[in-house]
Amino acid sequence: MLNKILLFFVFFLLHCSQLLAQDSTDINVTVGKNIITLSDVVVNNKLNVPGFIGRIKNDTSFYKAFRNLHVLGFTAINDIRILGKQGNSLATCLSKTKQIAEANCRRMEVLEEQVTGDFYDDERNYNYYTAQMYASLFFTKGKVCGESNVVAGNGFNLEGKSGIEKHKEQLKMLFFNPGKKIKGLPFMSGKTAIYDDEMADAYDMEIDMDDYNKTSCYLLKQKVKPGMENKVVVDEMITWFDDKTFEVVARKYSLSYEAGLYDFKVQMEVQLTHVGKLLVPSMIRYNGNWKAVFKKRERGVFTATLFDFK
Repeated sequence: MLNKILLFFVFFLLHCSQLLAQDSTDINVTVGKNIITLSDVVVNNKLNVPGFIGRIKNDTSFYKAFRNLHVLGFTAINDIRILGKQGNSLATCLSKTKQIAEANCRRMEVLEEQVTGDFYDDERNYNYYTAQMYASLFFTKGKVCGESNVVAGNGFNLEGKSGIEKHKEQLKMLFFNPGKKIKGLPFMSGKTAIYDDEMADAYDMEIDMDDYNKTSCYLLKQKVKPGMENKVVVDEMITWFDDKTFEVVARKYSLSYEAGLYDFKVQMEVQLTHVGKLLVPSMIRYNGNWKAVFKKRERGVFTATLFDFK
């Protein structure tokens, strides 16, 4: 009797494994030299995978969303924290600001601000380059005119920059153009082009479908393979694309690089929304640890929450 019961369970387990195998229709497709795993729902949706990857490689919607902030009014909650080795707080700034955009100009009003530690020096300059970088992205001093949201010809430029200003510009280039080859980044320019054939052996790639903030999305995950970490700059990138417009809905990514006197390890998360026909970031989270020559190592965390767009 016991042998019959054991045989029954063996048969049952084998039958279940066969059913699971039949239900799973995940397949691998090759685009260039990239091997991409598709979930069964993507297979059933008949996604044109080569076309999809091609659109992603040439996508400007993510950077365009940030350029749109140059022509819109909005309110922002700014939470910037500088941390010590043990995660203790060295300096913080929690503020509420309002950008006013009119006649191709923009200016900013500080509605509320609470500061701790040595966030500012005696002349209200930023003591930390995390704060400097944040300010260059979301704050304005005085009135800035001649603004536009045009992407072409308005990329980041390292010309004339050196030292910490150059490093900040390099990081911004990586933030806004993750996955693309970026000129002016010595020893790591090619390593950022994660969709190119030259980087195919370094990553595992998969496409699935998911709902994000009530939007049906294609979900593209790309993660560095074990043992290849030192050959890449983008360790992991997860992007939600609107399955109708292919615009970026949200993105999470981890970046790291070490070159002796200069290194960084950064995690970013960005959520986007529409204001009319314009795509804009509504939330940006940053957790970064970076070191530049002649500067102390800095650990910074910030969250920008943008709303009330005009």
